[in-house]
Amino acid sequence: MDVKARQLKRVDLVEVSGRVDSATAPQLEAALQAIMAQDRFRIVVDLQGLEYLSSAGLRVLVAALKQARRWNRGDIRLANVPPRIQSVLQLAGLDAIFRIYDSAVDAVGSF
Repeated sequence: MDVKARQLKRVDLVEVSGRVDSATAPQLEAALQAIMAQDRFRIVVDLQGLEYLSSAGLRVLVAALKQARRWNRGDIRLANVPPRIQSVLQLAGLDAIFRIYDSAVDAVGSF
């Protein structure tokens, strides 16, 4: 798995590629926590290169979402979600709590 984080003006963009499973989920969690430790809670997670997302990866995304939304500080939005990952989100019922966009540009612009 590869995680790249970029700080834009008002939003942080996190690009995730490869596989997020129980072995690599802590790496994603560390990247998201590092951003939120700087009091930056508007985050777009670009999943364009993601091949696999396990329950451990889902847990990391949900925990980060809860932390970002606490006290209305911000939000985590998903972009470029591959069809296989979209179906995983739907099966878990998470498509109802995450805002999902077709492109990272649309997701960043939504803040």
